[in-house]
Amino acid sequence: MKAIVQRRYGSPDVLEFTDIDQPTPGDGEVLVRVYAASVNARDWHVLRGDPYIARPSADLGLRRPNVTTAGTDFAGRVEAVGSSVTELKVGDDVYGEAPRAFAEYLVVPMNRVAVKPANLTYEQAAAIPLAANTALIGLRDVANVQPGQRILINGASGGVGSFTVQIAKAMGAEVTGVCSTRNVEFVRSLGADEVIDYTKSDFSRSDRKYDVLLDLVGNRSLTALRRPLVRRGTLVLSGGGLFSGGSFFGPVGLIVRAKLSAPFVSQQLKLLTAVISKDSLATLRDLAESGKLDPVVDRTYPLAATADAIRHLESGHARAKVVITV
Repeated sequence: MKAIVQRRYGSPDVLEFTDIDQPTPGDGEVLVRVYAASVNARDWHVLRGDPYIARPSADLGLRRPNVTTAGTDFAGRVEAVGSSVTELKVGDDVYGEAPRAFAEYLVVPMNRVAVKPANLTYEQAAAIPLAANTALIGLRDVANVQPGQRILINGASGGVGSFTVQIAKAMGAEVTGVCSTRNVEFVRSLGADEVIDYTKSDFSRSDRKYDVLLDLVGNRSLTALRRPLVRRGTLVLSGGGLFSGGSFFGPVGLIVRAKLSAPFVSQQLKLLTAVISKDSLATLRDLAESGKLDPVVDRTYPLAATADAIRHLESGHARAKVVITV
């Protein structure tokens, strides 16, 4: 089968479009024929091996990636099921999040896959898992957002940000998004009540106060991020943006400072870590099928041009999601 393989760290030029063996599902797994996959900031960080401090991890390796087939998000059709699988059957349209998604076929554990939203194309469904799950976990589980709360989203036009705006509105929050001039109308179209153009106004210096601030960029100091919060507000740090890379620590430095400061401030300083699950995929499917979550696809690329898709993402000009068609 065709796949995108990464054998070393570097620019998108290190990605190979090549043939590899088709996988076979084991117990509790399904084989998916992938029709679409999406690109995330995570793929950029894995490609670069950035930040360096994260290299001794499951996907990254000290000198080369541990997982050589790239990609995470996918949508497709079940081709085979392993023993003990009863929730899905051959022919089901599915979506989810699992390593090695930039390939024609993918083996997925049952806790990482679910029936895809019926009203979405494969391309739209593939845009959801990692980014929308991050938004859902950040708002619902980490920040415990309540109806009527004022939410500020730094990085509202990106992959995670575009979903965060929509999910926050679905939860009844009053949403302010921060983005560049070219994306102001786009963020407003997602449902934001207010949009701040960071090229013209510094949200950290505004007199307006917020109950929750989600930082999806990692380009501000901890002091600047805390300043617009109410006294007992909540700061949620994602650290998954493109602009926090290129160093030994990357966003880890900001996260460490937040952890060290947390016991001494009235505000809650929290780290966003999002793990995909069948339950969260089901929740996101319900939001999509009810019309409250509309994935926006900026551009699509064929599998062979995955390197170009990642170049577009790391240019910083991608709006919402970039999708690979397989």
